[in-house]
Amino acid sequence: MSSLKRREGYLLIDHRFSPGVPEDVARKTGFDPKLMREGKYLETATIHCAHCLGSVVKNPMRIRERAYCAKCDSYICDYCDAARAAPDYVHASGKAISDAIIESGERGMILGSPLELLNKPKIFVP
Repeated sequence: MSSLKRREGYLLIDHRFSPGVPEDVARKTGFDPKLMREGKYLETATIHCAHCLGSVVKNPMRIRERAYCAKCDSYICDYCDAARAAPDYVHASGKAISDAIIESGERGMILGSPLELLNKPKIFVP
């Protein structure tokens, strides 16, 4: 798992010389409002999800195991882990999805949603 640690990102939020973030905005973004007030400084690790390409702030108090995709050899977020449990799930990395979207745009295809791509297994390498 040490190879996964090197893929972590880093988030720095510095409000030492700013008015901070309003409480409702902090809650909407998933942060504790106490950490986002005026004068606060936050440093934390982040995880990059290999499936949706999103970043997740690591919770140091988390007890349950983080979701891991052996096919990607990377962590995935909880939302992608839940989607992976679906019976009709087709494995697709975020890079494969973004490449398929770019390719479809070059061909003039209009896609309603990136989820449409998951129904086309010929695009993805299982």
